[in-house]
Amino acid sequence: MAELVLLDTDIGNDIDDAVCLAYLLAQPECELLGITTVTAAPVDRASLASVLCRVAGRTVPIFPGAGVPLVGPPVQKPPPQAAALARWPHDEIFPVGEAVEFMRQTIRAHPGEVTLLTIGPLTNVALLFAVDPVLPSLLRGLVMMGGSFLEPGGPEWNIHNDPYAAARVYAASARVHRSVGLDVTRRVTMGSAEFLDRCDHPLLRPVADMAASWFAERPQVTFHDPLAAATIFAPELCGWARGEVTVDPTDGGTGWRPAADGPHEIAETVNPDAFITHYFTTVSGAV
Repeated sequence: MAELVLLDTDIGNDIDDAVCLAYLLAQPECELLGITTVTAAPVDRASLASVLCRVAGRTVPIFPGAGVPLVGPPVQKPPPQAAALARWPHDEIFPVGEAVEFMRQTIRAHPGEVTLLTIGPLTNVALLFAVDPVLPSLLRGLVMMGGSFLEPGGPEWNIHNDPYAAARVYAASARVHRSVGLDVTRRVTMGSAEFLDRCDHPLLRPVADMAASWFAERPQVTFHDPLAAATIFAPELCGWARGEVTVDPTDGGTGWRPAADGPHEIAETVNPDAFITHYFTTVSGAV
């Protein structure tokens, strides 16, 4: 049976969100129930998501969500990839202010069946769990690209953008509460030239266009978000450890305490070659 997935994304800054959405639309085992967008200019982000859905020939509900953090000033900038909207058909009108309720109704309509995949700041998810505290227990799983647990360093971007929200989400009790952190995702990279050469499938052509702003300043793509998504369908791509995650609600720094009975799982290893093969085989197999 297909995995039921809700995607919460800040598509439009780092190219990995678009790379991730292309994968989900191509993955034959994924039934993408909806997309919510988060942080600065969420309507533009919704339009970017709609580009890929249209290219894939899919009608997926898309809801712009919170544009600012729960606490503190905004950190994220509006999406530079929105420049590509002039070159691709896209939706322009979306239900505004309904993202949290859409998520709530969707999860309650499929108790125990939905995996919530978060690949951006956790503002929408924190609001969701505040409105309906039972919802975490109704998920099949909560899979997150966020945090950095095994190596020293500054706060990971998604957590740093709304650390208060992240602390609330990590305090929620889900049957599967899994994080794929920066310390693992940054092991999976590809140079810009090679990546663009491999964007020959129609679903990746708008991704390559959106990537122009990203590659103008960086020489590679790091598969942060796609790796988190792929573990829903191929968890063996990573090795996992159980324990407890803590979040500093002031700056988003994440801590990790291994514990056999801990409430969280984190990725601690990854097979980069297996992931790259899995990703491009999945996307190339899409209609």
